[in-house]
Amino acid sequence: MPLSPLNNTDLSDIRLIASDVDGTLTQNGKFSSDFISTLIDLQSAGIKVLLVTGRSAGWVSALVNYLPVAGAIAENGGIFLQPNGNQDLLSSVPNLSRHRILLENTFHHIKQLFPNLHPSADNQFRITDWTFDVDNLSADDIQAISAQCDLMGWSFTYSNVQCHIKPLSQDKATGLLSVLKKYFPELNSQQVLTVGDSPNDEAMFNPDLFPISVGVANVRHYQDKMLHLPKYVTQASEFAGFSELAKLLLQK
Repeated sequence: MPLSPLNNTDLSDIRLIASDVDGTLTQNGKFSSDFISTLIDLQSAGIKVLLVTGRSAGWVSALVNYLPVAGAIAENGGIFLQPNGNQDLLSSVPNLSRHRILLENTFHHIKQLFPNLHPSADNQFRITDWTFDVDNLSADDIQAISAQCDLMGWSFTYSNVQCHIKPLSQDKATGLLSVLKKYFPELNSQQVLTVGDSPNDEAMFNPDLFPISVGVANVRHYQDKMLHLPKYVTQASEFAGFSELAKLLLQK
């Protein structure tokens, strides 16, 4: 499916942007100087921004308290964090302590097959998933690891930063739909815009769930590896692409 250039055809009634963070709101791994001002401009225009990231609950709890955002979904749909400090576990995990042990055991089993895997530094701040670094993994490696997770009863996804072992029903789309229904019931699907850049954003590109989606230009690196692609793509990559989108929204 071709990726259409970004235009303002579907953007007239957008009230909430659900955006990935790394590679979408960052530029070369960092927040740029005009990042917060862009969020404030969107907020002033009545457009909420909701972060939807694979990063850990601990990491995201700091972001949501400092940034002008409506909230954040962490761990690829695992948990919702609000600026007031409240948290809502989105993934069904009956026993969190046992869950962490099972995740770690699964990682060590996979590591026997791929000895060079390194757990991510933020696992101690995670609740629902387990992560390891994506560096130096080939497409065949990732496919094999995904298949192994499936055999062991887990789902798997990856981004430009990390690989994730997670519960079968846990993904960004499922978490986002739950949050929208509970916390933003006034919004319809034509008022929500999803934005991302990599395979762990794929669920948010499903047109049956989110008809208006945008990929920043670096999503092209993965377009042959995803079933669902964004409806539109920006000219620029990373935050420069998000800024391109924001300017178009602010012009309407």
